[in-house]
Amino acid sequence: MTTTAGTTTATAAPAAAGISPAARAQRRRKVAMAILGWGVALIIFFPIFWMILTGFKTEADAIADPSLIFSPTLESYTEVQSRADYSKFAWNSVVVSFGSTLLALLIAIPSAYSMAFLPTRRTRGTLLWMLSTKMLPSVGVLVPIYLLFRDFGLLDTRTGLTIVYTLMNLPIVVWMLYTFFKDLPRDILEAGRMDGAGTLQEIWYLLLPLTLPGIASTGLLSVILSWNEAFWSLNLTTSQAAPLTAYIASFSSPEGLFWAKLSAASTMAIAPILIFGWLTQKQMVRGLTFGAVK
Repeated sequence: MTTTAGTTTATAAPAAAGISPAARAQRRRKVAMAILGWGVALIIFFPIFWMILTGFKTEADAIADPSLIFSPTLESYTEVQSRADYSKFAWNSVVVSFGSTLLALLIAIPSAYSMAFLPTRRTRGTLLWMLSTKMLPSVGVLVPIYLLFRDFGLLDTRTGLTIVYTLMNLPIVVWMLYTFFKDLPRDILEAGRMDGAGTLQEIWYLLLPLTLPGIASTGLLSVILSWNEAFWSLNLTTSQAAPLTAYIASFSSPEGLFWAKLSAASTMAIAPILIFGWLTQKQMVRGLTFGAVK
C-alpha cells in the first residue's frame, strides 16, 4: 500500500509538470497583457494627473519647478473662482450637452429605424454621406453658420449652441443606432406587427426596450463629445451661453499662459465629465458590446 501510494504521488508530479508549460505560457501572456494595459493606461492618464497636480501649484512653481514635490496651495483655484462664475459656465455645459444629446436621439431613433428595417437603394449611400460630413473641417462652414446665427439671433445663446452640437453629433448617433437596430432580430418586430402594433408602438414597446443598452451608450458618447467641444463654443458664444470649454480658454491671454490657473480651470472643467464617465462606464461598455455575441 505504501509503495503504491508513493508511486501514485511520484507519477502525479510529472503529470502536473507536463501540463505546466502551456499553463505557464498562458499565465505569462495574461501578465504581459495586464502590464501592457496598465502601462498604456498610465501613459494616457499621466497628462491629466500632471494637470491636476499643477493646479495646486503657484504660478512660479508651475513654470520653474516641474518636480512632484512641492507645497500645495489652493491659490489658483481661489483666483479662478473669483475671476469668473464657474457655476454659470458649468450649467451652460450641462444644458447644452444633455439638450443636444436628447435632441439628437429624438431625430436619430426614427431615422435609424427606417434605415435598418425599411431600407431602400439609397440607404447605404445616405449613411456614407452622413459619415462623410464628419470629415469636413468645422472651420469650412464657420462663416455661413455664423451669418445664419447672427440673422436669426442665435449667437451667444444656449439654443444656438444646442442646435450646432446636435448637428455635429447626429451622424455618429445615427450610425451607432443603425448598427444596434440592425442586430435586432426582425422576427420580434414581425411578431409585433402580427399582433397589430403600429410603427410608433413597435419603436416604443419593442425597439427601445430591447436596444436600451445601445441607446444609453450612444447617448453617453454624445454627451462626452458635446461637453468637450471647443471650436463652436469659442466662435459662437461670448459670455451668456459660454460653456466650460470657453471658460478654460479665458485663462489664455496675450500676456502668456498662466499654467497654474489654466490647470486649475481645466481640472474644474473636466471633473464633472470624468466623474460622469466613471459612474457610467459599465453602461457604456455594455452598450458598445451590445449585439457582439449572439
